[in-house]
Amino acid sequence: MTDSTPAPSMPDEPVELARLVAALERPLLLALDCDGVLAPLTDHADDSILTSGLGPDLARLADVDGVTVAILSGRSLDGLAQFEFDAAIQVWGSYGAEQRGVAQPELTAEESERLDVLDELVSEAARRAGTGAWVERKPTSVVVHVREADRDLSDAALDWARTEQGRLVGHAVHEGSNVLELMTRPADKGTGLDALRKEIDPASSVYVGDDVPDEDAFARLGPGDVAIKIGPGDTLAGHRLADPDAMRSMIRALVDSLDPPTT
Repeated sequence: MTDSTPAPSMPDEPVELARLVAALERPLLLALDCDGVLAPLTDHADDSILTSGLGPDLARLADVDGVTVAILSGRSLDGLAQFEFDAAIQVWGSYGAEQRGVAQPELTAEESERLDVLDELVSEAARRAGTGAWVERKPTSVVVHVREADRDLSDAALDWARTEQGRLVGHAVHEGSNVLELMTRPADKGTGLDALRKEIDPASSVYVGDDVPDEDAFARLGPGDVAIKIGPGDTLAGHRLADPDAMRSMIRALVDSLDPPTT
């Protein structure tokens, strides 16, 4: 990170943060989570859309010499397809385990068997949480979502699932806002960002995220890099923006700085 000071409780000004990013050494990697960063959070993932005007601005940034724009999301590639990110943008799903345009290794027999067990567990958790809970199935993981479910029932269901998964071995667990994800092939935002940077070899990196799994990526950044947390909450990031609208303003200011219109 650029410093060891936690992100202030008061958000940064988007334009000032854009200036800071624009001044970073190139080649520059701008790695972004999706939900809660580029798209406001919704009760159901299928209803999520990018903040208005953000798609074209990201595409313009991706065309700037010495700048790589990448999406690094916990969503699967199938789940990210609804956003229709420009072909110039790198898209990495499942915490970096999937990369758009690159074939993913098939699950081993052991991984497949373990995924079936994890699926049964989160399906039971969704049943216990009741109406509004649902299960998302990815190539290497399963997720129970309870944002729309009764709070007391969903809290009890997630507690049950945490206890039950603790009896299993060989998998990984990710917790976020009203979600619990169990992975048969462990991956996280930190290892995903490591892989992304190994491929791109940037001189400086920016990572923007909003939830607990993003802290793994923030922890990988060092001097000369910038970590940005969207929204409230404790974080390792040195900078903070209030919400996806503020992120939209920062991206627009960054576009104007790095790719000014021709006259």
